[in-house]
Amino acid sequence: MSTRTRLVVLAVVAALLAVVAAVYAARAADEVRQGSRTAERAAAPSAQIDLKQPGTLLVVTAGAGGGRVASAGRSSPDGPRSVSGLECVRFYAASGTGVCLTAVRAAVARFYAVTVDDRLRETRRIELPGAPSRARVSASGRMVSWTVFVNGDSYVGGGFSTRTGILDTRTGAVVNTLEDFTLYLKGRVHRASDVNYWGVTFAKDDNRFYATVSTGGGTYLVRGDYAKRRMETLRENVECPSLSPDGTRLVYKKKVQNAVGGPWRLHVLDLASGRDVELAEPASVDDQAAWLDDADVMYARIRGENTTDVWTVPADGSGTPRLLARDARSPVAVS
Repeated sequence: MSTRTRLVVLAVVAALLAVVAAVYAARAADEVRQGSRTAERAAAPSAQIDLKQPGTLLVVTAGAGGGRVASAGRSSPDGPRSVSGLECVRFYAASGTGVCLTAVRAAVARFYAVTVDDRLRETRRIELPGAPSRARVSASGRMVSWTVFVNGDSYVGGGFSTRTGILDTRTGAVVNTLEDFTLYLKGRVHRASDVNYWGVTFAKDDNRFYATVSTGGGTYLVRGDYAKRRMETLRENVECPSLSPDGTRLVYKKKVQNAVGGPWRLHVLDLASGRDVELAEPASVDDQAAWLDDADVMYARIRGENTTDVWTVPADGSGTPRLLARDARSPVAVS
C-alpha cells in the first residue's frame, strides 16, 4: 500500500470515528437532559430503597419525568415501583455501595460521581470532567468506576473523547484517568495521544478489572491490574464488558453487520476457553449490559425517540429476549 493510499485510509477512518463520536455525544446530552437535577435533590436520602435487599431489581426511570433510582419487580414490566428521590443519569450498586452519576444544571453544566450508602445517603462527591456515560461498583462495594464524555482533547477532530476514573472507597484514593496506567498492546508498552478507555468491570479481588481501550483505529478488551497500574490487551472488537457474578464470562457489545437498527450485537465471552457466543437479542444494543443472575444478562434498549426499556436474554445464546422493566435504564440486580 502506497503512502498516499495509507493517508487516504487514515483520513476515512478518522472521519468515521468523528461521526460515531458525534452520535455518542448527542445521546449522552439527551440522557443528561432527562436525568439531571440539582445536586441537593440528587443527594436526598430515601427510606424506600435498600441497596442490601436481596432479589431487588434497581433501575433508573426513563422517558418523560424520568431519571430517578427505583426498585422494579422482576415478574412484571409494568409492575409497581418504589421510586426514590435520588436522580441520576447513570447508577450502579453492589454490597450496599451505590454510585450515581449526576448533573447540575447551570450556565455551564457540572457533573459529579456521587457515592451513596445502602439507604441512598451521600457519602462522597467527585466532580467529573464531562457528561456521564458508564458506571460500575465492584462486588464487594469497595471499588467504584465511571466513564464520561469529554470535549476538547479529541484526536479525530470531532471534539470528543472519553475519560474513565476509579475510586477506592476504602482508602479514598482516586484515579482520575486510566490513561495514567501503563498499557501493553499486544505485549509491548504502548503510548499514544489517541488512547481512550471506557466501560470498567471489576473482578472479585478488587484489583483486577476489565475495560475497553481504543487506539490507532482499533478497539480492544483490556485486563487491568489496579495495584501495578498496568493494563494489557486481550482481544479485539470488545466494548463495554461486564463480568458475570461467577467471574468466568464477559457480556459485551461487538461491532457487527447483522444487528437490527445499528452496529452492535451482544456477545458473551468465556474467559478460560475463549469461546464467544452471539446472544439471541437481534437489536443493536448500545449499552454496558449487566447480569441479572449467572444465567441471564440485562440491558437497556432504545424505544422511540426519548425512552428505553430494560430487557433480559439468556447468556448462552439460547431463548428469546424478554421485557424486564418498561421506561428504565441502568439495571442492577441486588444479590
